Amino acid sequence: MRAGAELRLAFVWDSLLRIGEAGGMAENKTKPTKLSVAAFIEALTDETKRADAKALIKLVQNATGEKPAMWGPSIIGFGSYHYTYESGREGDMPLVGFSPRKAATVFYGLTGTSESDTLLAKLGKHTTGKGCLYVKRLADVDPKVLESLVVKSVAAKRARSAAR
Repeated sequence: MRAGAELRLAFVWDSLLRIGEAGGMAENKTKPTKLSVAAFIEALTDETKRADAKALIKLVQNATGEKPAMWGPSIIGFGSYHYTYESGREGDMPLVGFSPRKAATVFYGLTGTSESDTLLAKLGKHTTGKGCLYVKRLADVDPKVLESLVVKSVAAKRARSAAR
């Protein structure tokens, strides 16, 4: 075996051993942090995004009964649930969350329920993709419909968790 091939094989083997030692799964990078939600919101430079984020915290907290917490550096999450995929990968994620990004506010965990398509049709101006909901301005959507999406999504996750 040539030296270069031997070196590559050693690297692959070492990598596989490390994966095995780590349980074979990559660690979830989205975790609750001790960062301040209020400080994160106050640091938003866009006044509309900042006002929307404050209104969304009230709306989502009311709908979930959960306090907001930072998940990673830019996601405001509410509550948490434990997930396990068929692949064996598991972890914890917020029941629902949002992140005020430059292009749009991204909502996590609001789609995928039996009623979400019907509610999304009534929501107002938005887009979806990869399980996320994108809203440019809170004024573009019906807050009551958004609150219903939150309530239905959280209820579905809590029901699945209770069934385990």
